[in-house]
Amino acid sequence: QVQLVESGGRLVQAGGSLRLSCAASGRRISSYDMDWFRQGPGKEREFVAAISRSGGITLYSDSVKGRFTISRDNAVNTVSLQMSSLKPDDTAVYYCAATFRGVTTASDGMDYWGKGTLVTVSS
Repeated sequence: QVQLVESGGRLVQAGGSLRLSCAASGRRISSYDMDWFRQGPGKEREFVAAISRSGGITLYSDSVKGRFTISRDNAVNTVSLQMSSLKPDDTAVYYCAATFRGVTTASDGMDYWGKGTLVTVSS
């Protein structure tokens, strides 16, 4: 199993930037494709970004494409989400997730989840 812990969430003004990190333990994340999801207040959980095991494939939701960048460092067992040009609509709990079943944007395709980190974007 792999344990995932997100960090970096905080209150930020609209237009600002923030970097989220996901630290993994238990197993090397090089065995997993990794995703970020988010759940805003009163909303369903939604896909944000995904990255393949080698980092060669990245996927983004239309709502964050061009503003967010997912990356990974398998050597230190971490995945990051660099967020810029933040909007109030980006306010959500952001979750890191891992899957060994292949790169996917589907939440039911994930095998392990972190507990999330809260990002609040003020207008």
